[in-house]
Amino acid sequence: MYNWYLESGKEADVVISTRVRIARNIEKYPFVSKMRNEEAQKFLEEMQEITPKIGYGLKFLKLKDIDDLTKMVLVEKHLISPEFALKNTENKAILINDEENICIMLNEEDHLRLQFFASGLDVEAVTNLATDIDNKIGNLINYAYSDKYGFLTSCPTNVGTGQRISIMVNLPALSKTGNIRKVLEIVNNFGMNIRGIYGEGSKVQANTYQISNKQTLGISETEIAKNIKLITEKIIEQERLARKLLEKNQIELEDNIYRSYGILSNCRKISNQECTQLLSDVKLGTDLGIIKELTDLKVKKISLYTKPANLQKFVGKKLDAQERDVERANIIKQIIKE
Repeated sequence: MYNWYLESGKEADVVISTRVRIARNIEKYPFVSKMRNEEAQKFLEEMQEITPKIGYGLKFLKLKDIDDLTKMVLVEKHLISPEFALKNTENKAILINDEENICIMLNEEDHLRLQFFASGLDVEAVTNLATDIDNKIGNLINYAYSDKYGFLTSCPTNVGTGQRISIMVNLPALSKTGNIRKVLEIVNNFGMNIRGIYGEGSKVQANTYQISNKQTLGISETEIAKNIKLITEKIIEQERLARKLLEKNQIELEDNIYRSYGILSNCRKISNQECTQLLSDVKLGTDLGIIKELTDLKVKKISLYTKPANLQKFVGKKLDAQERDVERANIIKQIIKE
């Protein structure tokens, strides 16, 4: 069985993944920024004790016991944040299952950052899973809650439901036709955030955008889910219309896609940045049926195993930047031939 990020989900031609993130704090402890070391450790001990009761095959792992390469592997899979992985790891831990569709960060910005993932657009299934685990933990340890404001969080923008739903979308046709800015402005006007692949402050890479709800206070979890799904469906519609527009100039489109595929499949070395950019065109070609040599699974494998940390994990050894560029080209050829 593949992990969720290697599965082909609903609307996979446009939607890469669905994530539900819930911020929670524990009533008897100060917020993470005010916690003393002994309080942070006590909280981790409590969470380790209740982990078997939560179920879902979750394992408790202290971040200090995870090597640096593996931490960066988790960052590249979007399972933990870069800041969480790299800063003050002594009092941090994660709860994670084998499928990796559940990853709970402990002592990040909040005591708990519950995260749930699925490939493609699958808001209902992910929110149902999130609700079940959130309720289980809430029954085992008391959350910080206000009758007036809802769930209390370290950052005021998360107060209320504490829930953010993020949809990762790939929009190459809207970018190529020059309509991307107009679409993003409309999304922003609907009360949604548009960000890069690693969330707030990150840059957009290879036509990939993260769309998430801005509002968490004065709105229910059901409304958040309904709104994000509705706006994502509109974006899917616009991207597919833009693809039909590109197909009107078939020779130009195919030439652009096959040039990208030619470099990707024949290069002797390639940087992560160039690989990511070319793969956006190649995925478009695969989705449109222009490139017959690749499947959606192969595109996902290339995307994952060419990232710096995952590449080194894949080959089983540490490599410098130049060695990675050479090995990246080898991995691409290997996956294409599978």
